[in-house]
Amino acid sequence: MCIIGAGPSGLAAAHALVGRGLGFVCLERAPEVGGIWRQPGAGERGPGYQSLHINTAKEVTGFAAFPMPDSYPAYPGHREIATYLRSFAEWAGLLPHIEFRTEVLSVRQDLDGSWLVDSRGPNGKTLCRRFARVIVSSGANTEPLVPDTLPTGAGSFTGRMLHSVDYQDAREFEGQRVVVVGLGPSAVDIASDLSRSAARTVLSVRHGLHVVPKQLYGISCDVIAESSWFTAMSMPERREYIEQALLVSRGRLSDYGLPEPDHPLFSSAVTVSDEIFSRIRHGAVTARPGIEALEREVVRFTDGSTVEADAIIWCTGYRMAFPFLSGGCPVGPRGKVELYRRVVAPERPGLYFVGLIRPVGAITRSLEAQAEWVARLITGDAELPPQEEMHQEIDTYLEAVAARYGHGLGASIQIDVVPYVRELQREFQREPHTV
Repeated sequence: MCIIGAGPSGLAAAHALVGRGLGFVCLERAPEVGGIWRQPGAGERGPGYQSLHINTAKEVTGFAAFPMPDSYPAYPGHREIATYLRSFAEWAGLLPHIEFRTEVLSVRQDLDGSWLVDSRGPNGKTLCRRFARVIVSSGANTEPLVPDTLPTGAGSFTGRMLHSVDYQDAREFEGQRVVVVGLGPSAVDIASDLSRSAARTVLSVRHGLHVVPKQLYGISCDVIAESSWFTAMSMPERREYIEQALLVSRGRLSDYGLPEPDHPLFSSAVTVSDEIFSRIRHGAVTARPGIEALEREVVRFTDGSTVEADAIIWCTGYRMAFPFLSGGCPVGPRGKVELYRRVVAPERPGLYFVGLIRPVGAITRSLEAQAEWVARLITGDAELPPQEEMHQEIDTYLEAVAARYGHGLGASIQIDVVPYVRELQREFQREPHTV
């Protein structure tokens, strides 16, 4: 077997294979485990800024068999998570299986059903190897996404423009005037971080998103999302419960100069942040609408207001890309991810995806369930249904998710943790056919 990626998803897959005595190799482009959470070397691009913390409680973010240390805070930081993931890999005996600084160039299925994987190692040489099965665990966010059309006058801007992937430390912007674009997790984190070093921090927001604190009623929001009493509610009841809690805890987003969302709660990914509200309230961050035009050092917003800026940081997300795979997988002709139970490519037996999901709640229990199911499929302890049944499940899922989240590519990988894990656990019980 071959696992691609040694971030949390790849480590979950590797742990499941080790637990069943299965041989495999894990190919990791970076020099260390951890994915976005690993510690980058000096001058290395990304993957996570130094102030990055998890937004989900450590109790449900750590692996079930290897909890995070009691000494860790409720929401550990970048360095702590990197250390934890390295410790997990050592504890589980995964490191001997991982080839670091190895980039996967191509994954293709041979006529006999096996998989040919071309990779380039640290010595620069390419190698082609044959595997019975391939598990893709390289993540959904791989290529930085900058707006296709930059504001009018972008070419005249005299300051620095960069994507959030290139942001590392607020001290780099000491005394500067910075505009941060976006309202996703990276945008609010970076704006809050910058506001302690920059001379002025402006948060430019074109479209409203639901922003929730890490805790409500003293309980982590991801713990609430996985609680039996919460999942027993209907969707309207869940929305009303959280909306009322948000009004009590933070008021309306418009009170902070942020646009109100034009869509209901739980119909798009939410942004989790405690700090951005405080930084805005204290005047350390100023909210502005979208950027209309740039002229040398001047940034003009759609409401006509202007600021002078030394830097613009585009926190505009990432493009889902799997350049080593052929077209049509995992993104099908409809422009959506088309995988059975968000894991299996029906027309490509032996190809699995672990971690290609966006959960409402912490991701780890879903990763563990995916990895366990894949391991059972490999050993023959579970079996896939016929292709027709798999396609029916994909169509039903995509219809349901489109009704709730819309038709975008990102919407096609949204899940609710508890129902999703239950679905996979039912797959555990699908017994192999007898011959």
